[in-house]
Amino acid sequence: MAVTWVNGVPCDRIAVNDRGLAYGDGLFETIAVVAGRPRLWEAHLDRLRAGCARLQLPEPPAEPLWREACALCRQQPTGQGVLKLLYTRGSGGRGYAPPVEPEATRILTLHPWPDWPETHWRNGIELFLCQTRLARQPLLAGIKHLNRLEQVLARREWSDERWAEGLVRDREGWLIEGTASNLFGVAGENLITPPLNDCGVAGVMRRNIMLLSDELQIPYEVTPVDPNALRGMNEVFVSNSLAGIWPVRGLSDGTVWAAPGPVTRRLQRALYAQGVVPGPGRDAV
Repeated sequence: MAVTWVNGVPCDRIAVNDRGLAYGDGLFETIAVVAGRPRLWEAHLDRLRAGCARLQLPEPPAEPLWREACALCRQQPTGQGVLKLLYTRGSGGRGYAPPVEPEATRILTLHPWPDWPETHWRNGIELFLCQTRLARQPLLAGIKHLNRLEQVLARREWSDERWAEGLVRDREGWLIEGTASNLFGVAGENLITPPLNDCGVAGVMRRNIMLLSDELQIPYEVTPVDPNALRGMNEVFVSNSLAGIWPVRGLSDGTVWAAPGPVTRRLQRALYAQGVVPGPGRDAV
């Protein structure tokens, strides 16, 4: 069962007129808990701040959030889990116009670690190429806002457990991301990831992988990727804050890759050395 705090108090209820519920007027972060501590916290908080600035939400209270997050994580007996942080504009009257002086609602929930098979890390996964397209909206691009209906529609497209994740494109056909992950490929010696200027979520793990690439002297490039370009990549993987890196061995259109490739493995090992994701353990990579 999830353990939930609302505004620093153990509670599992919010006001029915909270704007996060009514309009998706807010943001969220999904954070890996490893050894009883929330990982990549500062990067998550940076993205939350950036989203607040974009949506003109009150500045998130950094110190109380950290104390509450750590206290909540200590309730996970295994020391490994998922911390979800939701931050809304708070309660408001009927209508889209936001309150002049909003009182933000912060919600922290602690969940068990997902029951993913070790083979996702060791041998790679297969991706489903979704038909649902992402709308272009630069005002919301990159931030992790609460309206995830495009992802809900895309995720409804498959139920076969063969597909561990789905890939989504924009209206022009460019690949953007997974339904719950960011997309990377390796072309020659370069790491490639799509730009997120018009749609998509700028993942915290995506940012971390780019920083690791600099440290490991792996050149990377942010450039548009279409399905044909992806098919020609030497390696493909997806990333998020919980999974870290999953190598990709196939796509639902019949494309196959040798997985995992050397660049993917190198980055996986670097993540485990950081201690930011639990995954299946070092022996799997």
